[in-house]
Amino acid sequence: MSRKTRMLLAGDIGGTKTLLGLFEPQTPRPRPIAVRAFGTVDYHDLLTIIAEFLEHDAAKGAEIASACFGVAGPVINEAAELTNVPWKVDARSVRERFKFGRVQLLNDLQALACSIPVLEDAEVHALQAGSPAEGNISLIAAGTGLGEGMLVHDDGRFIPIPSEGGHADFAARNKREIALMVELTTRYGRADVEHVLSGPGLVNIFRLTHDSACTAQIDATQPDAPAAISTAALARRCDACALALEMFVDAYGAEAGNLALRTVATGGVFIGGGIAPKILPALANGAFMRAFRAKPPLEAMLAAMPVKVILNSEAGLIGAAVFASRA
Repeated sequence: MSRKTRMLLAGDIGGTKTLLGLFEPQTPRPRPIAVRAFGTVDYHDLLTIIAEFLEHDAAKGAEIASACFGVAGPVINEAAELTNVPWKVDARSVRERFKFGRVQLLNDLQALACSIPVLEDAEVHALQAGSPAEGNISLIAAGTGLGEGMLVHDDGRFIPIPSEGGHADFAARNKREIALMVELTTRYGRADVEHVLSGPGLVNIFRLTHDSACTAQIDATQPDAPAAISTAALARRCDACALALEMFVDAYGAEAGNLALRTVATGGVFIGGGIAPKILPALANGAFMRAFRAKPPLEAMLAAMPVKVILNSEAGLIGAAVFASRA
């Protein structure tokens, strides 16, 4: 790496994992020089993670022209309190501490949206080819929490727009989902979409579907419970786990369809987050797309929208780097 080149620093700060990357400016997609993953809750704040990252051999001595961080929470006045982590991230603090030329915060889905125009075919999996038309693109991502975002099409440009739609009210569509909504309301005081479509959300559904002990012997209180539930479901080792995953996929497809309607996403719908690639067989078996399209009288419009799963786990980091390069 040339020390004379002014570099980009990008970050994808999630509830479980934080990715930081040093990038060389290139158009349209910056080139990664060094990428490291950190356990988010293993650190007190972002400043500590950045300081450790910059001591890495590949990043040491780099001159940072622009930095951009996608954070899991609403960004207001250059600061954000993360939704699922007891952190506050402040762009001004980062700027003052490290003297970077420019520092910007984006909502994590806004950053992820910036990656969509530069993703390659091998980095996505199509659930529905559709008939893409010029227009908006929507994005939904279930992981530790649920994120929603969009790319608004404006005279040939795509403008990334943040959203906190994951915390909107959950819309039950049948008796099973009504029972789930009642349980969630009792537990949390209200049922929001993230209570269903996230890792913890899958555990909430698991509690509903298991009238007796889990035949896969899964403990819902353990941190790895969401992964264990989906693994048992895909392997058909527990009928109640399979039902939980079925309900999850059905609700995921329905909410993706809701977002597509709200944004008129004729340019496509992208499924991001850490969960989708891990349950791809369940997403691809048809149930997700049936729930997505079941929106009379607009089934034909939804059937024409391309729907793709993002496979690259570093897409949010790439998007932050793309935004930093534009800045």
